[in-house]
Amino acid sequence: MSKQLPALTGTAGAVGTVGAVGTVDPCETSLCGDPLSQEQAGRLAPAFKALADPVRLRLLSLIASHAGGEACVCDLTGTFDLTGPTISHHLKVLREAGLVTSERRATWVYYRAAPDVLARLSAVLRPAGITLDQTSDPTTDATPETEIPA
Repeated sequence: MSKQLPALTGTAGAVGTVGAVGTVDPCETSLCGDPLSQEQAGRLAPAFKALADPVRLRLLSLIASHAGGEACVCDLTGTFDLTGPTISHHLKVLREAGLVTSERRATWVYYRAAPDVLARLSAVLRPAGITLDQTSDPTTDATPETEIPA
């Protein structure tokens, strides 16, 4: 049985503001600024929960970094030692959370990352006053002070 999760789609009513070119004002969304309201936390939590699974995080990374910004499900299934239905389940969770969109073309489904949603999530985690140009890659620049706990 699947639980329906509220998606973070569109720009109206979302946490923070997304401009025409996809910029997010970190002053409005940063956890280091004002605390999140219960409503804001409720809208953000499903997306963060979807990303908390290593398979889904990797799927999103594969989709977002794929040539052309989209990936066919046929290109994703061989990457994992999981069955097709399990990959489909993880993709469904990402889609329901608003992190990816999908489009059926003949017999294949193509997935594309939702950049506006990813920008909002990253803006919430970014310290107040820090822009994307000032952040480092946590997967390569981790030091003992900034290391992500296992």
